[in-house]
Amino acid sequence: MQIFPYLCTLIYKNMLSFCSVILSISLLTGNSVTKEANISVQIKDLDSHEIIEEHRPQNVVPPASVMKTLTTAAMLELYGPDFQFTTTLEYTGKIEDEVLHGDLIVRGGCDPSLGDLKKGQRFYNQWIQAVRKAGIKKIDGNIIADMSLLDAEAQNPGWLMEDAANYYAPGVFSLNYMSNTLNIVLKSGPVGSVADVIRTEPLYEDLRVINHVRCTEITYDGAYVYGLPYSNERYISGSVPSNQGQFGVKSDIPNPGLLLVKHFKSRLEGCGIEVSGEATYRPESFSKNGRTLLYEHYSEPLRDLIAHTNIYSDNLYAEAMFRYMGLAYGMPGTVHNSCEFLRAYWQRKKVDLRSAIIKDGCGLAPQDAISAEMFVQLLEYMSKSKYYDDWLHSLPICGKTGTVSGLFRGTVLEGRVWAKSGTIAGTKNYAGYIFLPDGRKWAFAILVNSANGKARNIQRVIQDYLLDVYKTHR
Repeated sequence: MQIFPYLCTLIYKNMLSFCSVILSISLLTGNSVTKEANISVQIKDLDSHEIIEEHRPQNVVPPASVMKTLTTAAMLELYGPDFQFTTTLEYTGKIEDEVLHGDLIVRGGCDPSLGDLKKGQRFYNQWIQAVRKAGIKKIDGNIIADMSLLDAEAQNPGWLMEDAANYYAPGVFSLNYMSNTLNIVLKSGPVGSVADVIRTEPLYEDLRVINHVRCTEITYDGAYVYGLPYSNERYISGSVPSNQGQFGVKSDIPNPGLLLVKHFKSRLEGCGIEVSGEATYRPESFSKNGRTLLYEHYSEPLRDLIAHTNIYSDNLYAEAMFRYMGLAYGMPGTVHNSCEFLRAYWQRKKVDLRSAIIKDGCGLAPQDAISAEMFVQLLEYMSKSKYYDDWLHSLPICGKTGTVSGLFRGTVLEGRVWAKSGTIAGTKNYAGYIFLPDGRKWAFAILVNSANGKARNIQRVIQDYLLDVYKTHR
C-alpha cells in the first residue's frame, strides 16, 4: 500500500517539471518577438547528462558567429594551444659582397594577426635585423609576396556580394596584413551632397574608388563597400551623416600581401638597404627549389588567437584558421576542402554534423545551418578536452567581456555564463556554459532565427528565458 503514495509523488514531481518546461519554453515561443521565429534549443546538465530543456533541438538553423566555436575548437584540438602560425623570409640566388643577387621572398603561412591593427608593425624591425645579420646591404632583385599556400579564391563563395569588401568580410589570404582592413576617408558635406573621397588609410596606390555616398540626416555610418579580392576598384554607396567633416568608411585591403611587401621594401630602403627591383606578389604556386631560409616569424600562441577570435568575433581570424585546417586535404588550400575537413573532423569526434550545412568557418555565409544539439555535443566534448581551460577562456563572459558584455548584466547569471554569441538581422544565437552555485555545469545552445524584432529585443527575450530556466532548475 506504501507504493501508491510514492507513485503519486513521483507523478506529481514529473508533472511539475513538465509544466515548468512548458512555461519556460513559452517565453521563447509565445511572445510577439520570437513566436514565429525558427528556434532550436537544448540545455544539458554535463554532470548528470540530463536534458534540462529542449525545443526542436535537431532543427538546423543559420548559426551566425556561433559557427566560430566549431572552427576554433577544432583548431585547438588539432594543433594545441602553443601552436604558432609561421611567416618565413627566404631568398633566392647568392649573397656576395653584401649584395643579394636574387629575390627576397615573404612566404605566407595564413597568420591572421600579422601587422594586426591593435598590435602594430614592430615585426618589421626583426625582419630588417635578420636581413642585416645575413650581411645584406643591397638587394639586386625583387621583394616577392608568396601567397601560394591558399588558392586565389580569397573571398568565400558562400558569402553575399553585399558583404564582400566590407571590413567584416575581407578576403582571406596566405599573407594577411593589418587585419586586411582599409579605411576610406570621406569628407562629409551638406545634406544631399556627395561625400568627397580624401584618402585611404593606409595609402593603397592605384585604388580607384567609385563613390556614390550621399550626406544625409542619419547619425550613423550607412555606407557600404563593394569589390573583389585583387581588384583595384572599390564601389561605395549608401549614406553618412552630413556636415561631420572627415568620416571613415571601413573597407577591405584588396591585396594585403602586396601591400605588405611594398611597406617592407619602403622600410628596407629607409634603413639604407637598397632594393633595385620592385615589390610584387605571386598568388599561384611557384618553385620552392633554390630558396634559402632567412628568418621565421611566429604569431602569438593559438590560445591567444582563439581568445581574440571568440571574444571579439573576428571573422578574419576564424576564416584563416578554417582555411589553414583545409590544408590537411591538399595544397593549395581551398574553401571546399576546409568545409569537408571540418565536417569530417567533428564526425570522428562524435559531434553529429550529418544534417549540418557548412560553407565557412565564421558564420557569415547565410547557407550555414547547425542545430542546438550539435553545438551542445561540441561543448560537451570540449568540456572533457585536455585543452578545456584554454577553450573556456576563449569564450566571452556574460555581463563582463566581449560581445556578451551586455547580457545578464546586473542579474544572478552575470559572470556565470561563458558563451559565444551570433547576431545578424532577425537572428540572435548563443552557445556556451552555465556554472551553477553548487558546482554543476550546463552546456546550452539557443538559436533564434527570423525573429520579428531588433537584436536587443531578441536578446532580452533570450535572457528572460534563461533566467527562468536557471531559477527553476538550479
